Amino acid sequence: MNAVRRRWLWIWAVAFGALLSLPGLAAAAEDEDFDPSLEFELTPYVDLDFGFVDLSITKAVIYLWIASAICIIFGLIAVFGIRGGMGLKPNRIQNAVELAYEFAEDQIAKPTLSEKTFHRYFPFIATLFLFIAASNLVSFVPLPVSHESGTFPGGLPDLGLYAATANINVTLTLTILVFVAYNVEGVKAHGPVGYLKTMIPDAPGAIKPVIFVLELLSQILRLVSLSVRLFANLLAGHLLIIMAAGFVILLGSFIGVLALPVGIFFYLFEWVMIAGLQAYIFAMLSGIYIGYAVEPPH
Repeated sequence: MNAVRRRWLWIWAVAFGALLSLPGLAAAAEDEDFDPSLEFELTPYVDLDFGFVDLSITKAVIYLWIASAICIIFGLIAVFGIRGGMGLKPNRIQNAVELAYEFAEDQIAKPTLSEKTFHRYFPFIATLFLFIAASNLVSFVPLPVSHESGTFPGGLPDLGLYAATANINVTLTLTILVFVAYNVEGVKAHGPVGYLKTMIPDAPGAIKPVIFVLELLSQILRLVSLSVRLFANLLAGHLLIIMAAGFVILLGSFIGVLALPVGIFFYLFEWVMIAGLQAYIFAMLSGIYIGYAVEPPH
């Protein structure tokens, strides 16, 4: 099968997935009080709220498990192979994992991390990239996670789309890991006082305190910018798809069908462009923050 035919098969597969998910999403629109944001409610499947900590299993947890399993299983297959060991002729999964590894190394880690931090933080940056990419991509696979009551055997929910990275708690946790990592590296490289001095540029003495305060503020705002960028892009994309599905019912059979191509367009755009791009941006900025923290003051 040539490359062109494979490409078209991928396009048709994604389009079929979009068509498959739209009826399940549009089922919510039968209610006059249709609210797309309800698709992001996290009703526990298993309630494990202990008061001081809530370990309930929700659809966000399920999607995080799926993304983790994808990364682990594909990694094990790439390393050990299906028959054990890496062969001279790698299989397609091994090729895909190696391609992702080389991309993370050559396009993300090497341009951002310094020589001092590359070997220590490349696994961290690569893991961030692969995990976020897997989370984003799997979020466009229709699964029985809708908040609507189920029509499947056993009372499973209807098909729906959900993104764990459209939950601010997930993206903020990843950002806090990056924030702690680059500040720890900065203190190790320069010492506590020396690291603070790196935030004071060569400027007239009168404005140095002002610039220092602004630099500290910018460090804190990285927690917001890095986490909200990923969260907002995935949330907005899924809301657009869900609303397009809702219009199919709300606008009637004839006019509503006009919203179907819009939903498929947003589905393809988010799945092909946004999912990988946002993973790349998050990992790239994380590498820049870590690499810059250990550089000498300018």
